[in-house]
Amino acid sequence: MRNFFVSLLLALIGLTPPIVSAEVLPVSWRLVSRVFADEPTQIRDVIYGHKFGTALTMDVLKPAKPSGIGVVFVLSGGWHSDISMIEKRRKHFHYFTDRGQTVFLVIHSSAPKFQVNEVIQDVHRAVRFIRFHAAEYGVNPDRLGISGMSSGGHLSLSIGTGVDRPMPSDTIPQNNTTTPVDSVERVSSRVQAVACFFPPTDLLNFGHTGRLFVECDTTKRFWPQFGVMGKPREEQVNVMRRLSPYYAVSKNTPPVLILHGTQDPLVPLEQSERFIARLKSAGVPAQLIVHQGGAHGWDETWESDLGVVADWFEKYLPAVKK
Repeated sequence: MRNFFVSLLLALIGLTPPIVSAEVLPVSWRLVSRVFADEPTQIRDVIYGHKFGTALTMDVLKPAKPSGIGVVFVLSGGWHSDISMIEKRRKHFHYFTDRGQTVFLVIHSSAPKFQVNEVIQDVHRAVRFIRFHAAEYGVNPDRLGISGMSSGGHLSLSIGTGVDRPMPSDTIPQNNTTTPVDSVERVSSRVQAVACFFPPTDLLNFGHTGRLFVECDTTKRFWPQFGVMGKPREEQVNVMRRLSPYYAVSKNTPPVLILHGTQDPLVPLEQSERFIARLKSAGVPAQLIVHQGGAHGWDETWESDLGVVADWFEKYLPAVKK
């Protein structure tokens, strides 16, 4: 397919590619060839797991010259995820691939059928799959970063802090027996850096002290994703705490960058401010970039912020010197 487009482009500009060595090709032909050669390869619909008979998939954007960094980008909004998000956002990820960073565009199982605790397990599985297959994509398994926006940011921080992290295992207990697992389950889902946008971080104190996420009117349409409606408040509190990255922060949490707007109507800025402060108190490298006037997202400049994220990963996922 790529050769077809090259030939078409050459025909349009009046060039016919001669069958000779690259060294003696016309400059214009060499430039066209280089443009296409440097384009990342998109590997579609990679199956990283199965769930109730349904495939969990990701697309991979593999640069021509991988640097060894892998970026797990969780495509999620309101803990909903679907394949259309890939095409909507794919053009923006050149900020990573231009630097040689391989991008894994992860689609998770969606609300309302699946709840947040189940979605977190999908992303753990995705990271395990990526680590297990790292060599195939030119990635160092110890140079993985994770990113996402809104609920994708919450999921990124959940993986970074280890919320509900499953332990690598050879078997899974089931009905007083043990069932062998596939090789992917035997590796870790840890990442080495996080950089995300406007994430919910403390579902126990959301915008105000003592207000649960499932008590905040502006997020009402997302309450069912947690499966606690109609249950005693004590149970709601326990679930909100367990699914909050804020309470899983430790000195072992990887470096974290968060970008957040001052006028976000869904996720208050205080969520990121308190989270970053907690990281710093634990001795974890952390930075908050605040966009004045930014809502839940901001104007067209948000795309260039992906370059800031790519910078963060280059800084905290350095190549190992031999």
